Amino acid sequence: MITIYTDGASRGNPGPGGFGAVLISGKHRKEISQGYRLTTNNRMELLSVIVALEALKTEGQHVTVYSDSQYVVYAVEKGWVFGWEKKNFAKKKNPDLWIRFLRAYRRHKVKFVWVRGHASNKENNHCDELAVAAALGGHLLIDEGYKPGEEEE
Repeated sequence: MITIYTDGASRGNPGPGGFGAVLISGKHRKEISQGYRLTTNNRMELLSVIVALEALKTEGQHVTVYSDSQYVVYAVEKGWVFGWEKKNFAKKKNPDLWIRFLRAYRRHKVKFVWVRGHASNKENNHCDELAVAAALGGHLLIDEGYKPGEEEE
């Protein structure tokens, strides 16, 4: 069983952004974060989950992902993303990331749990700190998939 906590952040929307993820399996713990020059909050929320799932070395893992992003959690748990996929993501934002997400998601048995952001979940709060630090740090990458005008509703 693997537990993953994720969070994304952007300073402005769009603006510099980053993600943070914490992966826990037994006594093993891994933290991942990265910042981007220009992106959106939703892209970082989704990318945090993608990168965490892609970091798993063995397929077929039982994974629980804790996220404060209703955008990500509801898209999966309510099945919206599968409908979007059938329609080739027509008129949907972030299709590049959703396609990448589905590839990683289907390699494992993943369950999502929504947690309230900036509340009492210690690991989620730590992911927020990682995401913000990445967004404000040096070594910011270019978010190749971000298209100006695709800001959140």
